Amino acid sequence: MKVKFLAASGLIAALYIAVTMLITPFGFTEVQFRISEMLNHLVAFNPRFAVGIIIGVFIANLNSPLGPYDLVFGVGQTMITLGLLILICKFVKNIWARLIINTFLFTFTMFIIAFELNLALELPFLWTWLTCAAGEFVVMAVGAPIMNMLNKRLNFKNMM
Repeated sequence: MKVKFLAASGLIAALYIAVTMLITPFGFTEVQFRISEMLNHLVAFNPRFAVGIIIGVFIANLNSPLGPYDLVFGVGQTMITLGLLILICKFVKNIWARLIINTFLFTFTMFIIAFELNLALELPFLWTWLTCAAGEFVVMAVGAPIMNMLNKRLNFKNMM
């Protein structure tokens, strides 16, 4: 592996962890308002960013009050959704379309987190899916134009 790839992945993971820890009370509940989730949009620009995001989710979830549940379901949801996005990006070239698709993919797949919270805390599945999805949608929808603006300045595609 190239040093540049390792360094970028480490920086993304560290950024994800730091931002998640800033808002810890809202990152592990049925609302799931994790500002760090907007970093998922990086994969719409460059699929290699997925590694840093997944590592960041794993390490951030080590601090979860849900313990092993969050390591399995939280990391699993991120891996599944980013995998779907990478597959879709092979066919969709327009960056705004990718960002919109990514927003809806992550919003929809919050059913995995709702299932986790149902198992771990016995929260009602449908209500929890709605609240998790709402929080995720807001973060991802607000994050899309921010990440697009950052891309114009930093050119994420050529970073790794």
